[in-house]
Amino acid sequence: MLMGANSVKVMDKSKEKGKKKIGDTARNVPEEMVTVYIMGKGYRVPAEATIMGAIEYAGYQIKRGAGCREGFCGACGTVYKLPGDYKIHTGLACTTLVQDGMLLAQLPFIPNEKPAYDIDSLLPDVTAFQKVYPEIFRCVACNTCTKACPQDLQVMDYIQTAMRGDIEKTMDLSFDCVSCGLCAIRCPAEIVQFNVGILAKRLYGKYLAPESPELGQRLKEMKDKKYNTEYMEMKGMSYEDLKTLYYDRDSE
Repeated sequence: MLMGANSVKVMDKSKEKGKKKIGDTARNVPEEMVTVYIMGKGYRVPAEATIMGAIEYAGYQIKRGAGCREGFCGACGTVYKLPGDYKIHTGLACTTLVQDGMLLAQLPFIPNEKPAYDIDSLLPDVTAFQKVYPEIFRCVACNTCTKACPQDLQVMDYIQTAMRGDIEKTMDLSFDCVSCGLCAIRCPAEIVQFNVGILAKRLYGKYLAPESPELGQRLKEMKDKKYNTEYMEMKGMSYEDLKTLYYDRDSE
């Protein structure tokens, strides 16, 4: 379970005017609150909180399943249901906002078999998938994997392209996958879709991707220590200076 064993049990004091106490600490309570059920227990949390923020507001200490906290590392897979809705919904706790009456639970690491293979022994065609992930040919095209994807990827489509041996298309359709595992836990054919995408990307990078002269030049510059002075300057910066440098950088 992602919530640590040393989680803090918090009593709901949202009825107190202006404050909610957690231990010896007092803080302002937002005007708009909603009720969510975390692992079966109800808590009052801010209406604008993410699921991850709500879990911590309720007093739990998240020790696992929280990598980046600013979006899409794939570690915080969550399932939840809403009042009056029979469907099981999926999402990432760092980006999914709470809703009143939401019943939720974070997921542990999604166990999956990841075969060992030698990329040099594989060809960039359908035989690679036949050898490493033959279970993809059990796909029944139900599209459940696509519906579960928090990245809105066309997961079923890239499994179908893998079945046809189209490495480039499989790589392209699965490129933004964060390996959260939500597709795999919903798949009736027990396919581990995100591992299939990883294999496609590796095959594309080794055999099909066009060479980049700019990349070769940059690697040579790094080997020649061209950026060492700048690197050492950054190592000496404070956290706030690094943060400013990062967010003020020019980006496409």
